[in-house]
Amino acid sequence: MSEIQVIDKKFKPYISAARISERIKELAKEINIEYEGKRPIFIAILNGSFMFASDLFKDINIDAEICFIKLASYKGTRSTGNVITSIGLDEPLKDRHVIIIEDIVDTGNTLHQFLPQLYNQQPASLKIASLLHKPTALKFPIVIDYLGFDVPNIFLLGFGLDYDGLGRNLAEIYQLVED
Repeated sequence: MSEIQVIDKKFKPYISAARISERIKELAKEINIEYEGKRPIFIAILNGSFMFASDLFKDINIDAEICFIKLASYKGTRSTGNVITSIGLDEPLKDRHVIIIEDIVDTGNTLHQFLPQLYNQQPASLKIASLLHKPTALKFPIVIDYLGFDVPNIFLLGFGLDYDGLGRNLAEIYQLVED
């Protein structure tokens, strides 16, 4: 991994593809054990979680379903603070075991606004899997049950995370190089 440029910003390597893959396998193993015989439904939050969701779901070896919902609160490198729902959830969740898949939890605003909608559907259980978490940026009490990595409050790119729509396809995670 070497430094890259996306649009007008430079990024340096932060987490390798091998380390990401290793951690995702560990999380899948935990979920497989905990949800044996429960047939959970995973809700992947687009756009950012698609790579994490795909890799995680490949290692889920129990009966499980997956669906996608689009929630957004970012523009450029900053959160807008407003959560926009673009694609709705069509699956009934009553009495289902639900696992939300997020790419990153930083302020927690997106989940803080979305979780009450899910709880209103009366799932049997609701847990959160997130590849990344920025504990120092957290403004709402969000509990992450399956966590890939705690990271500092820095701007990250790759493995689903973008900068103005670019960089999601990178297999590694990079951090912004501050000028």
